Amino acid sequence: MVIKEKSKARGRPRAFDKEAALDAAQALFHLHGYEGVGVAALAQAMGINPPSLYAAFGDKTALFDQVLARYARSALPVDELLVPGAPPAQALAQLLREAARIYAANPLAAGCLVLEGARGSDPDAAAHARIRKEASMQRIVDFIAPTHPDKAERVADYMVTIMSGLSSDARAGKSAERLLAVADMAALALGATLSQSILHKTGTGFVQ
Repeated sequence: MVIKEKSKARGRPRAFDKEAALDAAQALFHLHGYEGVGVAALAQAMGINPPSLYAAFGDKTALFDQVLARYARSALPVDELLVPGAPPAQALAQLLREAARIYAANPLAAGCLVLEGARGSDPDAAAHARIRKEASMQRIVDFIAPTHPDKAERVADYMVTIMSGLSSDARAGKSAERLLAVADMAALALGATLSQSILHKTGTGFVQ
């Protein structure tokens, strides 16, 4: 009698989930900063080995750039708030309040990944973060310019400065309540600044 060996069942290899891997990388970058996490730790968190990380994303800086791009699209409800026709002062004030809440919501992901990344010491990673930061600033300029063309850039600079401060304070452990108080104070300055150059539509066009 011949006894046949049972062949071992081979399951299908687990499919690589790129979005889940980026989630894991984002969590580490947010918690430790770009400089504070190595490729080995990233690969382990992402469920792959370092060669697979390089094959899927390029090097560590390229991975960080992909994480930044993804984060910048979803971190704040910018497109929901900065819509054409929305009152600029109110929309920007609400954006600051949302930033204050979100930056302080999760101690493991405090602050803004883009703004903190732009302050980093690695020149390549910081350059990628600055590109996202400048794009966000331009988004604010484009929103303000139709009604306040003379103040669009200054207001955008002010917004990014306040948001950078909120991010830094959130990283330092300040509560959402304290950040919201700062956001509300900044909103008063925005309202006063923008009310000085409101464009009124007349029968012949816009006048200040």
